[in-house]
Amino acid sequence: MLDQEIKTVGPEVIEWRRTMHRHPELSYQEHWTSSYIEEQLKEMDGIEISRPTKTSVLGIIRGAHPGRKVGLRADIDALPIQEDRNDLDFTSEIDGRMHACAHDAHAAMLLGAAKVLSQNKDHIHGEIYLIFQHAEEMPPGGAREMVATGQFDDLDVVFAQHIMTTLPVGEIHIKSGPVTANSDIFNLTITGKGGHSSQPENSIDPVLIGSRIVSQVQDIVSRLASPLDNLVVSVTNFHAGTGAENVIPQTAKISGSVRSASKEMRELAKEKIEAITKANCEIYGAAYDLDYTYGVTSVINDEAETTKVKETLTETFGAERVKEMIMMMGGEDFGAFTENLPGVYIMIGTYNEEKGCIYPHHHPKFKIDEDVLIDGVRTHVNVALGLGRDR
Repeated sequence: MLDQEIKTVGPEVIEWRRTMHRHPELSYQEHWTSSYIEEQLKEMDGIEISRPTKTSVLGIIRGAHPGRKVGLRADIDALPIQEDRNDLDFTSEIDGRMHACAHDAHAAMLLGAAKVLSQNKDHIHGEIYLIFQHAEEMPPGGAREMVATGQFDDLDVVFAQHIMTTLPVGEIHIKSGPVTANSDIFNLTITGKGGHSSQPENSIDPVLIGSRIVSQVQDIVSRLASPLDNLVVSVTNFHAGTGAENVIPQTAKISGSVRSASKEMRELAKEKIEAITKANCEIYGAAYDLDYTYGVTSVINDEAETTKVKETLTETFGAERVKEMIMMMGGEDFGAFTENLPGVYIMIGTYNEEKGCIYPHHHPKFKIDEDVLIDGVRTHVNVALGLGRDR
């Protein structure tokens, strides 16, 4: 549906994406980006525009026919990465910042869909919410802040898509149930008693205590959780010592991340990390401060809505291009929407060796095959029209 209109907007989508790629902004700092998006929406026909937060944008298109309220979401923030490419003429113009996770592409695809849909209100049943969301990259994420405004409480369904360099170009992946992980972090400071390395009995060694905690934390996954449950606990930082080989330090600092697919596993990991820390510190008489922070919530695809979207994708692209998604243990703050609303989140492949689109997300040489942009527009348009008609 509306294939010719979608093809026509293709060059603009590429230009929007490249312009935003030149001007990357970090989470909660997307002032230029949100203003740019608002300017483009104002050029379109009859879109009601508001700013739910300082650096996010919401556009509403009201259709000609009764129907459901459908949200289409795109994230817009960039990363603190120095771009390392010399084969593009639209690289980042801001040192130390880069769109290395395709959020510039996500925003451009949604702008393309907005233009097509705004010119074809007679095809729309219900209302379409164009959600340009800030701060996806900084936990707990801008989605939570947007949901808290209450402006999305009466949506019937919300949809998002993510370009993935780990998937072959042309493939579209979808599944019901959990598709991303709960993503939490912990920071632990162990305070012992410093001393001379020749007299450890007169000290309380935070390095020893910390080492035991690190070792036992790994047992949560291997021995305390079922092998059928998705849970990853990774200690990523361990800092202690003064640099002197003959000094037992006073403190040790440990931090890491916890990824889980269910509320039960999320709570188990937190409970056991706290218990392991407390037990080991009490044995040796050390004090500790443990800060366990809940980050983004797992994205859960609603079964009924996912079935409808999969049917639309199959009709649009053909069954051979639509694949079963494998859950990833990465975090995505779109879970703040699906925690409260029926939602669907899909992934679109952009891996293409011939075009050098081989580097993973968050890499200084990250690159996408721009041919997928028009597929993203087509997906947004057809999904919005299909879900809107279903009452």
